[in-house]
Amino acid sequence: APSPLVLQTAPSRRSSDATVLFSNRRDFISNAAIAVGSASGMLISTPQSALADVDTDSFIRSGMVSMPMGVSGQAGKAKPVTGIVLRDGSEVSRDKSGNVLSEILLGKSSDPTPVLATFSSPWPLAKGGLFDVECRDAKTGDGAFLTVASAKGKSVADLPKTFFTDSLFSSTGRFSFYGAPTDVRVKKSDVDGPYRYLEILFSNLSQSTNAEIPRTALVAATIPEGTDYVVMLVGSSTSNRWKRGAEKSVRETVGSFKATLAPTSGLKARAKERV
Repeated sequence: APSPLVLQTAPSRRSSDATVLFSNRRDFISNAAIAVGSASGMLISTPQSALADVDTDSFIRSGMVSMPMGVSGQAGKAKPVTGIVLRDGSEVSRDKSGNVLSEILLGKSSDPTPVLATFSSPWPLAKGGLFDVECRDAKTGDGAFLTVASAKGKSVADLPKTFFTDSLFSSTGRFSFYGAPTDVRVKKSDVDGPYRYLEILFSNLSQSTNAEIPRTALVAATIPEGTDYVVMLVGSSTSNRWKRGAEKSVRETVGSFKATLAPTSGLKARAKERV
């Protein structure tokens, strides 16, 4: 049996026996951000092929194209499909302590379910049209991003390992700019209450050197109450950096992840238009 996957979770800033009353949705969301540090039917529309010029090796490492006017920068690679739909009127934020907050929508476009996804990150928010909810270090390529996939009626504990590898390493996935990753192997898988944690090894092809670059990823996954969608935070670094200390930052980030139902309000939940 695989050994348990140990995550270093960020300490809570709230006393466990404290009861906090929130007067409105804005207060709730604001306090949720602070607390981080401590499919059937018509689905919400998500663009599947927003074209962008992407140099694979450069983007995997830094999130940017090193030579946008060069041959590799003209490849016309599609934006990664993460399944993330932000709520209209909301913004992805990261405070000075590294607490990241986003409000996403799950389910049918006619009656979506708002969910608050939070985590604590040492890396800044990634900006630009290629990113949904992602934090990364532009110099090292270490980072974490949110992604969503249909659970198809299964609990997070009953999902096979192939569900996660197929979702994360599909041809339109975040790691697949220059072909799907190779040598994919789930090293560990563990369930802790409503959360599933996996450690996955894989390799990406470097466009500049034509060599396979091994990476290590940690995944935290949960199905928010009343939904049939798996919300995942995926943190990763090159395996070389992982061995030299990046593991600690990735584990702490993934261990801080929470996805819970947003507070109800009288406002209709609508998908935010993409720029």
